[in-house]
Amino acid sequence: MQRFIIIRVFYSIVVLFIVSMIVFGLARMSGDPTDVMLPLDASQEQRDALRQIWGLDKPLPVQYAKFIGNAFQGDFGDSVKWPDHTALGMVVERFPATLELAGISIVICLILSVPLGVLSAVKKDTPLDFVGKIIALLGQSLPPFWLGIVLIFVFAVNLDLLPTQGRGDVRNLILPAITLGWFPVAAMMRLVRSAMLEVLDAEYVKLARVKGIPEWKVIWKHCLRNAAIPPLTYFGIVAGQLITGAVITETVFSWPGTGLLAIDAIRARDYQVVQAVVIIFAAIFVLSNLVVDILYAYLDPRIRYT
Repeated sequence: MQRFIIIRVFYSIVVLFIVSMIVFGLARMSGDPTDVMLPLDASQEQRDALRQIWGLDKPLPVQYAKFIGNAFQGDFGDSVKWPDHTALGMVVERFPATLELAGISIVICLILSVPLGVLSAVKKDTPLDFVGKIIALLGQSLPPFWLGIVLIFVFAVNLDLLPTQGRGDVRNLILPAITLGWFPVAAMMRLVRSAMLEVLDAEYVKLARVKGIPEWKVIWKHCLRNAAIPPLTYFGIVAGQLITGAVITETVFSWPGTGLLAIDAIRARDYQVVQAVVIIFAAIFVLSNLVVDILYAYLDPRIRYT
């Protein structure tokens, strides 16, 4: 088991290293930040001086080596757009809003997808199963940005029940949480349903019923536990996606999280903030998958030897 964990940790570090190279290169391809920081009539001397201050006059390998060295120390540099803040400080300041939104979406995903998936499998080819299939189809077909706009139009503009933007009380959280969690609910529900259908036909399930074990116990304890591995694997990806993939939702609802911060930083060509956001998002995503891999190995010991 220890060897399995060490190998997975090594793979995670390699992934983060590759991500750092990609985001470093793409950030430089977005343009020169001096074009945003200086007026249009700025002289070339002013541009060169500013580039020297920010270290943009050095070769890319030197810039990358300095970036990696500082990143290991938790230093991603100072923000260009917000000069009084560090890049990491901006991410830390905005991250609680993203975590709040993603956390509520994860709760919505678990509360809805698991029961619906189990009931849809148990009641296969019934009206309940048909409703579950419709929910899954709509959930995986509707783009989040379109769904968010529709929810704003219906519940904020027409019915005037909920606010359209910003972070405040629970009312501000409802529409963006539904928008962000809609797709994972549909995907998780389909996965739980398919996994349960395979388990329900297993011999040990038939044996449990022959022994007279209550049906609810057979379904919710024996079947769901053995069908949990595929949904658990996907849940690790979903948890990472909900935290790191809130960019569109936060932009639609002007939710002041790290997703909206990333968009603002890209528009301002703020290399430091963009790099900090992407690296931290990648680390969260990799960490969530690492935890799932370890849990996966505990649930199925055969995986440790593959």
